[in-house]
Amino acid sequence: METVRYSELKRLAKQCGNPKQKLAVIGDCATQQLATAIRGESVRRGYVLQVYDADYNQMEAQLLDPGSEVYAFQPDYILLFASVEKLKQRFYDTVPAERAGFAERELARFCSLWQAAAAHSRAKILMFDFPEEPDAVFGSFALRTPVSFSFQLRKLNLLLSETIAADYPAVYPIALSAVQIMCGRKEFFENRSWYLAKMAVQTETLPAVAARILDTVTALSGRVKKCVVTDLDNTLWGGVIGDDGLDGIQLGELGDGPAFAALQRWLLELKRRGILLAVCSKNNDDTAREPFEKHPECILRLEDFAAFVANWENKADNIRQIQQTLNIGMDSFVFLDDNPFERNLVRQMLPDVTVPELPEDPAAVPAYLESLHLFEPVSYSEEDSARTAQYQAEASRSAAQAKFASYDEYLQALDMQGQILPFDSFHYPRIAQLTQRSNQFNLRTVRYSESEIEQIAGDPDYLTRYMTLSDRYGEHGLISVVICKKQSEDTLFIDTWLMSCRVLRRGVEGCLFDAIVKMALDNGFRYLTAEYIPTAKNKMVEHFYEEIGMQPDGERTYRLDCTKHQEHAHFIHLP
Repeated sequence: METVRYSELKRLAKQCGNPKQKLAVIGDCATQQLATAIRGESVRRGYVLQVYDADYNQMEAQLLDPGSEVYAFQPDYILLFASVEKLKQRFYDTVPAERAGFAERELARFCSLWQAAAAHSRAKILMFDFPEEPDAVFGSFALRTPVSFSFQLRKLNLLLSETIAADYPAVYPIALSAVQIMCGRKEFFENRSWYLAKMAVQTETLPAVAARILDTVTALSGRVKKCVVTDLDNTLWGGVIGDDGLDGIQLGELGDGPAFAALQRWLLELKRRGILLAVCSKNNDDTAREPFEKHPECILRLEDFAAFVANWENKADNIRQIQQTLNIGMDSFVFLDDNPFERNLVRQMLPDVTVPELPEDPAAVPAYLESLHLFEPVSYSEEDSARTAQYQAEASRSAAQAKFASYDEYLQALDMQGQILPFDSFHYPRIAQLTQRSNQFNLRTVRYSESEIEQIAGDPDYLTRYMTLSDRYGEHGLISVVICKKQSEDTLFIDTWLMSCRVLRRGVEGCLFDAIVKMALDNGFRYLTAEYIPTAKNKMVEHFYEEIGMQPDGERTYRLDCTKHQEHAHFIHLP
């Protein structure tokens, strides 16, 4: 989503709306206008936040005091804005003999603030990194002497990243330095605004800062892009493959070839991170596939695409076909096409699909797409890199199904192997990621961070299970998560049950429910209760608990006497 002017965000911030979550802003600089920009950007995105702006320079006072106004606000997120200017002031106030250890002391300071926030609230912490600035004391020599501010600033940024990654999964860094790079130092910071008003970011740059914050907040809420659907001719290469032939398209070092190669390289990295790629092209299928099979300078190959549709039908219908194949929400798609007609067609017929207005100059396309921050992640696991292979295997399963006389015969032939186990530390990142990304088969749609998953796994009042699945065509990986909480001495409540839609109707639901009932009985619980909370995306499971064997026990609540449960038939082999 492209940024707008601050005046527009200020206007939007005044609009009424039902806040979905709360965010508190605490800084050692002036943050009132930033808070306004965040509120306005949240309204613009349709994910309204209630924003509390703490008093100036109150980070320690607010976070170390359990009775502070910030904790009374009960925020879902706490944004820490520690400015480079205050950091530099503390550095110059440090005696020269102690400056070489400045970054480590500042790191310890921030760790203490994060720990206090974790002790006194359930809020996730958002924290800016520190933009660089020229060193007017040592100049370029600052890069090699640890007693320079520039040296310590760079070191602190590295230490923050390493420490957050290793020990603080509930802290989410926001790359303020990237905003400064994008806008330029002169647009980002102005000395007079700092000296007179303690403004660490100029007003007209605040929309870009607010956008980066909302990228992370909305991703944590499950609003993520999962698939890039791309055109081919004049999008992934220059020219028309059907007219110009394999030797005539621009891809590589000639003409605009380097720009198209840069776009392909970026898409390949997205694929490696777990974003699905799909082709939607007006072309003959064999012609469209030829560059991926034969062009020596084509970076993307056929195996990089989870879906490939090349025909002469309209692209909106073809995207619908891709959506049905991949079984993900239409709002998870980004569509790339050089043709304004095709872009407008998809915008009109599929309004949930994000359609960037690509620049006419191919050289401008990669940087433009990167600037949109459409694929902001909040977690990463090793399974992400295998996602395309999982969807390709799913296509093979669908093709194989047609060869069997009955669906049960097909399921039996899949040779499905499953494991159902309590949460373990190796799977915490993937489990948290599933709670953040899963929308359709998600009975209560509660989002958990990695640190919250770790706390739940160690809490005796909770019982947890995850399920993995494989079959003759490959690994599905971790496909379902269940969190149950003790409700009373004899009753266990299903707090969370979510599952990948890729494995629906294969007996997984019944197999896992049987395991939940057994888990309850083994731990001394006779009754199992559950709740369905409707959202815009989970209507498919509206009647799931009734269908799985539980009895209605109120409005959207359910109950089961586990001693009377009858197990479900399925073809999944468990150890």
